[in-house]
This record gives sequence, structure tokens and C-alpha cells, in this order.
Amino acid sequence: MNLARWTTSVAAVALLGSALAGCAPLLVGGAVVGGSLIATDRRTPGIQLEDEGIETRASSRVRELATLGNVTVTSYNRSVLLTGEVPGAAERAAVEQAVAKVENVKAVINELGVGPSSSLGSRSTDVFLASKVKATLVDAKDVHANAYKVVVERAVVYLMGRVTEREAARGTELARSVSGVQKVVRALEILTEQELAALGSARSAATPSPASAPGSVPPPTR
Repeated sequence: MNLARWTTSVAAVALLGSALAGCAPLLVGGAVVGGSLIATDRRTPGIQLEDEGIETRASSRVRELATLGNVTVTSYNRSVLLTGEVPGAAERAAVEQAVAKVENVKAVINELGVGPSSSLGSRSTDVFLASKVKATLVDAKDVHANAYKVVVERAVVYLMGRVTEREAARGTELARSVSGVQKVVRALEILTEQELAALGSARSAATPSPASAPGSVPPPTR
């Protein structure tokens, strides 16, 4: 086992322990593997902090709904991905509406399923799969692993990040290659090669803050 894969496995063990620590009717938060380091993240440090604040505020809004289920809130560049399960369509819509009203949220990608909450065993498997996907991205020589944020729910991999079309296709291919992954959903913000080059130039000119070019978030694709 190489160092990168071992490091990712250690992170997965820590996250697994956290995920198994409690069993509340409503689980809200950022159950995510693969948060990028500030130095190599393609968001500005300010946006990274804003995303953390959005997750906290959105999670609070969802808790206020007192909706039974398992809801995970993940914010990347002010676009919020909702994953997990809720009992019905009305609850699904209510969660989306509540999160959309959170300050600074620019888009909501609602991937909540309608049905019973996933089991503890399923959630632990998701944590393990996320660690495997991240390790695969780290081991690949033709992508920057920190350009992607990996969320796994019911063996479905959601990829977030600011990437080029080539990186989006390659990241999807790598995630699909991981044993146990049922499907890959792209919730990616696509940059042109020119925009990516501009980010690199700005990062070199300004220490330690990378520049953040505006971009659109297309609907998730499978």
C-alpha cells in the first residue's frame, strides 16, 4: 500500500468512527471524504470559509424542519448538493426550499431520495467507497485529486469541483472503475482551459490565495 492510499485509509477510518458514533432520526452535515487543502483548492480561501458557513446554516435550517430522514448538505463554491433520504416528496421539496433561502447559496442540486433512511451498514460502506474513490484519484497521474470533492450515498458517487471537461471525464472514469460503485453523478462546475490557466497564474502571483473565476453549475449528469 503506497503512502497516499494509506493516508486516505486513515482518514476513512476516522470518518467511519464519526459516522458510527450516533444514530439520530435526522442526520445532517457534510459527510464527505476529500476536502481540498487551501493551498491547492480551486476556490479562494474566502469561498472555502463561506462554503463551511453555508453547510452550517443549511444544516440548521433542515433540523428546524424536524423532518425524519438522513440528509447530507455539501456546499462547493456556493452550490449546495443535497443527498440522503426523506420520507416523501413534500419533505424533499421543503428541504430544497429551506436550503435555497440560506444566505449566499447560488444553486441547490437536490439528489434526495424518497424512501426509508439508509442503514448504518450502508453508510459505513459509503464511507469506505469514498475513501477508495479518493485514493484512486490520488493515485492517478493525470488529474489533480484536490480538484474534486467526493460524496457517496447508497453507493452512488457524486463528484463536485471546478474542473475542465477533460478532468470531468477522467474523474468520472476513475470513479466508475472503483469496485462497488453503482453510479457516478457529476455535479461539477466546468472551467475552460483558459480559465484554469488563469487560476494557475493568479495563484502564482498571489500568495496564498488562488483566484476564483465565475462559472456555471450544469445539472448533474450520470
